[in-house]
Amino acid sequence: MTNFFESLGFSLTVTTPIFIVLLVGIFLKRINFINDSFIDVSSKLVFNISLPLLLFFGIQKTPLEEVNNLPLIIYAAVATTVVFILLGIWAKRLEPAGDRGVFVQGAFRANMGFIGLAYCVNAYGEAGLIAASLYLGFITALYNVLSVITLNRSSQTEQSIGKILKGIAKNPLIIGITAGLIVSALHIPMPAFAAKTGQYFANLALPLALICTGGSLNFQELKSNPNKTIYATVSKLFIVPFAITLGGILVGFRGIDLGILFLMCSAPTASASFIMVKGIGGNYKLAANIIALTSLGSLVSVSLGIMILRSLGWM
Repeated sequence: MTNFFESLGFSLTVTTPIFIVLLVGIFLKRINFINDSFIDVSSKLVFNISLPLLLFFGIQKTPLEEVNNLPLIIYAAVATTVVFILLGIWAKRLEPAGDRGVFVQGAFRANMGFIGLAYCVNAYGEAGLIAASLYLGFITALYNVLSVITLNRSSQTEQSIGKILKGIAKNPLIIGITAGLIVSALHIPMPAFAAKTGQYFANLALPLALICTGGSLNFQELKSNPNKTIYATVSKLFIVPFAITLGGILVGFRGIDLGILFLMCSAPTASASFIMVKGIGGNYKLAANIIALTSLGSLVSVSLGIMILRSLGWM
């Protein structure tokens, strides 16, 4: 019983602060304290400046020889690809065909940068940030490629491999992680004033990202596409993360590695999925529904998963 309450307390420590900040974002938008323009500008600030700096400082201060989670990244990439293929097979039964790519992307693509990273920092502190940063960089690149593939297959638009690779290379998160790796590998000293200034911006990343996520949630459209929304939500919150985590357990991951794996793939559907779907003229209402429902539902599924893994001594 004591172990149960310890696991419950730990899970609430990880998820409750994120839930509260999301609620703050929802409330501030509801009373018009923040608006769509604020959310748009702030999200750009987080994505292009604050979050890349957070990842950069997390990596650059750690010698590369101490970063040993490459096996975890390889496993996550393979597992994500397998899940993507299986979801694509399942989606063939959905009509209209144009919704299949929206469903698949919503069911596998996690919001690792904003919410997944926050989960990891809450659970493991600085160690969680360092371990999750490299994971985030590699798997984000994979997400982008797989998302373009599934949306291309179910829509009339096509995007070349060269354009995909160019987009990945220009991704601010990838740039921040790469710069951190270079500075760490070459042991380049960071001037105190630069470190302090950069850290000011980095500290904005997670709270501002969560407020923007909460403020951008729209529950008005949940009555449309209810079945597809529910299928994608159940897949994203339960089937996909628990299947990937179970595979990680069987492979032998434990402790912080298993925790990072579970927390990152359990994050709700990424907001970027809405932007991509709207950009190709797809069913953006379905994409928005999946984001909204998984953003709130993940707080339950993540808490449940943490309790199970902690009670078994695996996380």
